[in-house]
Amino acid sequence: MLRFTLGRLGSLVVVLFSLSVLIFVISRFGGGDPAHAYVGANASPAAVEAARVRLGLDRPVPVQYWDYLTRLLHGDFGLSLSTKRPVADELGGRVPATLELAVATVLLSILIGLVLARAYAGPGRAGGVIRFVLFSAASAPAFLIATAGLLIFFGQFGWLPVSGRTSYGASSGLTGFYVLDGLLTGNLPYAFDALKHLILPATAASLGPGVALARVLADGLSTSLQSGYARTARSLGETEPQLLRRHGLRNASGPALSLLGVQIGMMLSSLVVVEDIFSWNGLGQYLVTAINAADTNSVATISLLLGAVYVVVNTLVDLGLAMLDPRIRLS
Repeated sequence: MLRFTLGRLGSLVVVLFSLSVLIFVISRFGGGDPAHAYVGANASPAAVEAARVRLGLDRPVPVQYWDYLTRLLHGDFGLSLSTKRPVADELGGRVPATLELAVATVLLSILIGLVLARAYAGPGRAGGVIRFVLFSAASAPAFLIATAGLLIFFGQFGWLPVSGRTSYGASSGLTGFYVLDGLLTGNLPYAFDALKHLILPATAASLGPGVALARVLADGLSTSLQSGYARTARSLGETEPQLLRRHGLRNASGPALSLLGVQIGMMLSSLVVVEDIFSWNGLGQYLVTAINAADTNSVATISLLLGAVYVVVNTLVDLGLAMLDPRIRLS
């Protein structure tokens, strides 16, 4: 297992390095001149040249990349071309917002997958109807689910808020997770209000991945519960809940965990859309703002962060699969 882990960590470093090179090239040569974006389209040539020097664009490309990589390792993402502030400062309150939404989305996806897996695999006409409904839900894009949620739960019934993270203002807690901060400080109305704001965006981003996870889990559970060792366990007196807990979920968790790693990418892309729809002040909404302002440095930084999260999560999934199935690490 140690050799497998070291190999995966080595691959992780190589992929992150390659990702940084790709993002650097795109930010420098894929979206116009950063110096012009920094000083404005109507700036004089002298102002543009001064901005080029300030941003380090007058140096050779290898030197620029080395400076870029060195700053990244120290947590310095450079300056925003639109606000002229350090990108790290711009992201200060937005990273916890996206992390809170991402964690809620992953947990809700897993919950949806576990709850619906048995119903999805159910026999007869009821199971067929459930399968059709779930397939339709999985095919719906996140923005459509978000829009439907707004129209129904806000516009029609007024049960859930339409935008923002809370109605009480920014949290004064240490985590930046508004629900958790409210619980830790004993401010239950604040925590409940933050949870109400979290429900719609998390559901919109998690429904598709959760249903896909349910389908894979259902197939794995059906195969496990109809296997020879399952029949033997039944003959020895194990009940269906015991059989499901001891054998079914363990054998079905490998494919489900592998799919979850792939679905993380789908969730991240959905969060960009969902945050913009619900005015959720996170990385996704900031990315949309940076694209509209042609702020290539901010766009590159957010793309790098989201890409790094995806790569790290999939590495952790590989390690988890290797722990569940020794055949993976032996291969």
